[in-house]
Amino acid sequence: MAGVWRCMLVVVALGLWSLAMSAKSRQRPQKRPRKNQGVEEIGLIQPVPNIDIQRMTGTWYLINVASKCAYLINHGISVEPTTMTLTRPNNPGQTLSVSTKTRHNHNCWEILQVYHLTKTPGQLTLKGDRPELNIDIVIRDTDYTSYAILYYQKRGQTTIKLYTRNTDDLPEPLLDKFEQLAEKERFGLAYMFPFPTYSHCGDVAKDYIINCVPTC
Repeated sequence: MAGVWRCMLVVVALGLWSLAMSAKSRQRPQKRPRKNQGVEEIGLIQPVPNIDIQRMTGTWYLINVASKCAYLINHGISVEPTTMTLTRPNNPGQTLSVSTKTRHNHNCWEILQVYHLTKTPGQLTLKGDRPELNIDIVIRDTDYTSYAILYYQKRGQTTIKLYTRNTDDLPEPLLDKFEQLAEKERFGLAYMFPFPTYSHCGDVAKDYIINCVPTC
């Protein structure tokens, strides 16, 4: 169960709350994961040159995910519409505030997190309870106004996500680009999971907001 929690934290950058609560009470010793052959280390993945983090702020719609997360493999056909909103705090420093909204059991949920900027522009960190639980993030490609492709890596396991600014008329060349990048990381079509492009959550009731700041 704890493995599902960690996997979903990478997949939607928010964690699956119901599983998270179970995971806290049923922690199991974790084996050291095998190193994925053919998967690039996050430090070797080149971020967008001269990235402008301020232009990354605003709302992004999750369109597709390439991942070998067990949860997605077993439940990929039932994923829910998901959005991510990035903002710079009033005292921005070296962080981005992250709000992720999605549905679970017919309710809208919101998870609040913080991405920490690193010394390398375009590389971010979502901190875990311990350094080995950190998630490293690279903004691999974006034009700021229509799409962004982000890489997430934790303990050698990589997930790639395609976000867009809107869900209307997704251009075929963009979807092809995402698939080509995923294939370089050895994600075939069986490991690509499209997300719904309709019925996204709006305002979320207070009781359905999970604050994962500083960590969850």
